Amino acid sequence: MTGAARIDAFLEMMSAERGAAENTLASYRRDLDDAAAGIAGNLAAASPDALRAYLDGLAARGFAPTSQARKLSALRQFFKFLYAEGLRGDDPTGTLDSPKKGRPLPKVMSEAETGRLLDRAAEEAADPTQADRFSALRLHALVEVLYATGLRVSELVGLPATVALRDDRFFMVRGKGGKERMVPLSAKARAAMQAWLGARTAMPAFAESPFLFPAGSDSGHLARQVFARDLKGLAARAGIASAKLSPHVLRHAFASHLLQNGADLRAVQQLLGHADISTTQIYTHVLEERLVKLVTEHHPLAD
Repeated sequence: MTGAARIDAFLEMMSAERGAAENTLASYRRDLDDAAAGIAGNLAAASPDALRAYLDGLAARGFAPTSQARKLSALRQFFKFLYAEGLRGDDPTGTLDSPKKGRPLPKVMSEAETGRLLDRAAEEAADPTQADRFSALRLHALVEVLYATGLRVSELVGLPATVALRDDRFFMVRGKGGKERMVPLSAKARAAMQAWLGARTAMPAFAESPFLFPAGSDSGHLARQVFARDLKGLAARAGIASAKLSPHVLRHAFASHLLQNGADLRAVQQLLGHADISTTQIYTHVLEERLVKLVTEHHPLAD
C-alpha cells in the first residue's frame, strides 16, 4: 500500500468510524499531504527524526504555533491508526514535543454592540423598500439564531428546515462527532425564522429544500463564507468595525454574555457543544471579572 493509499485509508476510517465532518477530513488531508511533501518520501514510513525536522521547519515557513499543533495532531492520529491496523510496528510521534503556544482570548463584542447589530438586521428585514428583502430576512434570521444559540457556523448554515416549523423554545442540533445537544431559541429568533421561512417558501427553487438556509451550492445550503461576508456588511452598516466581527465572534458573544449575567461555566460548555471543559475555560476571564465585581460591591470590608 502506497503512502497516499494509507492516507486515504485513514480518512475513510475517520469518516466511517468517528463520523468526522467533511471540513475536518479536508483539514486532515491538507495537513498530511503537506507533511508528505515536506518529508519528500513515504509519510507512512517516516522516522521520528524526519518528522521532527518537518515540524521544526513549520515555524520558519511562517506557521503559527496553533497551526503547528494542529499539524502535529493530524500526524499523531495518522500514525496511531497505522499502528492499530498493524501497518507499522511503532508510533514515531511518541517522542515529538508539542509547540509552545499561548491561548489567545477570543474577540468579544459588548452587549451594546450586539444589540446594535441585531437591531440593524431587524430594521433591514422589516423595511419594505429593501432592494433585496430576501437576503435581509435571511440575514436577520441567521444573526438572531446565532446569538440565541451560540451554534458553530457550520451547524447554523446546515440547520434543517424542520427547526422553523416547530414553535419550540429548544431544539436538538447535531454537532461535532455526530453528538446531539439541546440549544435554546429566543422568541425573537423564532419570529425571525418564521418570517424567513415565509420568504423562503415563496422561492420555487428552494421551497422543497431540507435546509433552513438553502443555496445552489454543492452542499445544498448557504456557504459559511457567504454568511461571514454578509455579517461584515451588516456590522459596517450598524457602525461596528467589520474587522472585529465574524460568525465565531458572535458565538463568543453568546458565551461571554451568558457568563457575565450569571450563567454557570458547565452550562455554557453544554450549550456550546464543547466535549471538554478545558475548551470552555478560555472564558474564565469573564468569570474572574464577575467575581471581582461581586466582592467589590458586596463584601463588607471592600473599599
